[in-house]
Amino acid sequence: MRRRGRRVSSLEKLKVYWQIYSESRAHVIALILFLIEVILAILAPYLPLPDPYALEYPLFLQPSQKHPFGTDSMGRDIFSRVIWGARTSLEVGVIAAGISALVGILVGAIAGYYGGIIDDILSRITDVFLMIPAFFLILYVAAVYGANIYWMMAIIGLTIWPSNARIMRAQVLSLKEREFVQAEIVMGASNFRILFHHVIPNAIQPVLANTILQMARAIIMEASLSYIGVGDPNTISWGRMIYEGQAFIATYPWVPLFPGLAIAYTVFLINVIGDGLSKILAPRIGRRLV
Repeated sequence: MRRRGRRVSSLEKLKVYWQIYSESRAHVIALILFLIEVILAILAPYLPLPDPYALEYPLFLQPSQKHPFGTDSMGRDIFSRVIWGARTSLEVGVIAAGISALVGILVGAIAGYYGGIIDDILSRITDVFLMIPAFFLILYVAAVYGANIYWMMAIIGLTIWPSNARIMRAQVLSLKEREFVQAEIVMGASNFRILFHHVIPNAIQPVLANTILQMARAIIMEASLSYIGVGDPNTISWGRMIYEGQAFIATYPWVPLFPGLAIAYTVFLINVIGDGLSKILAPRIGRRLV
């Protein structure tokens, strides 16, 4: 991209993107709060938190200074378990959305660039995956192979990619007719170079914004599966915490309340951030840098 006859540096692009994103205070606050949550989740093993697995406290202690979220039916510190549960949820969200982005970008780019029968075949495959109910597929895999967090992340990612593929395909169909792509073709550049060095980098922005939103979908799906007992029993999950505390909601409401709030809080922040990224990564934004 160029501005007034000179090439715009990556730093200048980032400044423009941040300026657009920070126009909304809500977007900035959501980003800061989400980064704090990510840092807490990453540093959980090194923070002075009670052992989230330890059964060493009295049952159903009310929230207090020592136990901000109280304790559960087995005497475990709920605050510590919520922090550790964030590690599971964010890991599932990032990896599942990353798989979706990778598959969606490749399928959509190849379909849009080559067109013809390749486009038809890949479009039909995309339609088939759109009809696959990821929730029930995970139930089946868990019944056959056992509940495993890695199976869950893979299946979620491999069933939510069609939306990314459709976005990428639409972008590529538009970009492949642009002058810079046609110039590369005339100069004899290979299809691989054109696709991966020019087309995809210029078409990827809307896919990235959609991928951020898919993180929220993956987190909700993981929590739902854990709630019904299909999640990995070896990991701490917010959904499982809600399930274990639902029987005590009338007498000890804080047990299921805090993991439920953690899910709502995280999904809300991701959606606000995704909305902001949709604005700065929309194709029209590029024209501001020309």
